[in-house]
Amino acid sequence: MSQAKKMLLSTAFVAMGLSASAFAQTAQPAADASGQISAQAAQAAPAAQAAPAPQNLVAPASTDPLVQKRNASAQASAEYKASKKASKQELKATTKEAKAQYKEQVRNAKINKKADNQTANDDLKAAEPITPKDTGLQH
Repeated sequence: MSQAKKMLLSTAFVAMGLSASAFAQTAQPAADASGQISAQAAQAAPAAQAAPAPQNLVAPASTDPLVQKRNASAQASAEYKASKKASKQELKATTKEAKAQYKEQVRNAKINKKADNQTANDDLKAAEPITPKDTGLQH
């Protein structure tokens, strides 16, 4: 049992050591960047005593390929979403226009059908002689 405990403890210490070294490696560029920014600020301060120059605080681009891939993926995703949203709005506008045009065509077709029926009915009544429909004959 004590041997298993020792192995578990040693594994835990090794894991903590690895994570600490990984953290130190990722924290190092940020410390270098802040040191560079403060050095630039110190050089710029004596040059402009009256008005301090505006500074753009920009984090340096990471050289880690996984971070670059993540950033590129995020940018591509944002572009895709914007494109998809624009396409969806365009489709919505096109559909709305087509629907309005269809409704107008249906409305016109109904009016034309009504007018054609009325014309045909008037023509039929005009061509038919005026006689009683029931002649009184029974079969």
